[in-house]
Parts: sequence; C-alpha cells; structure tokens
Amino acid sequence: MMPLKPTQQVERIQTGIRLEKRLVKVLKALAEHRDMTLGDLVEGIVLHAFEGKSPFSADTITVIDSLRKIYGLDLSAADSHALADRKGE
Repeated sequence: MMPLKPTQQVERIQTGIRLEKRLVKVLKALAEHRDMTLGDLVEGIVLHAFEGKSPFSADTITVIDSLRKIYGLDLSAADSHALADRKGE
C-alpha cells in the first residue's frame, strides 16, 4: 500500500450546482456509507477522473449498484449529455 501524502491545506468555496435528484440521493448515501462529507466524496471523484482513474473499488461499485436500485437511479454515463429539466422546473 502506498504511503499517504501529507495533508494539503486548500481553500474551499461554496458552490450552487444543480444535479439530478436521484443522483444526489445516491451520492449522499455513498458519502454516509464511507463516513465522509458529500463535498469530500465529489472532490475525490473529480480528482480521480481528471487523471483517468476509477475512484471506486469493486466493493464500492457493488454498494453503488445497490444504492442505485434503492433510489431508482437508472441513468448511465451514456445519458450524461442528454439530460433536460422537466417543464416548469
């Protein structure tokens, strides 16, 4: 196992992004399962993605699959550029 890097001090900002409702439910549940904040989870996902790495182990993917079923999240990566808000929202 690789040694952990020393903690880096960063400046975080509050952001107002909009995400699909069921996706947020799965992310929040996964963050709770991993005993971390939603922001820390999203930061980790993005930093891994920027390097072309998968942020999740096979065990975590199994947890995500279960959470997707619980919250009815049937979207996939193929849907990522084809989402539109419902009328009136």
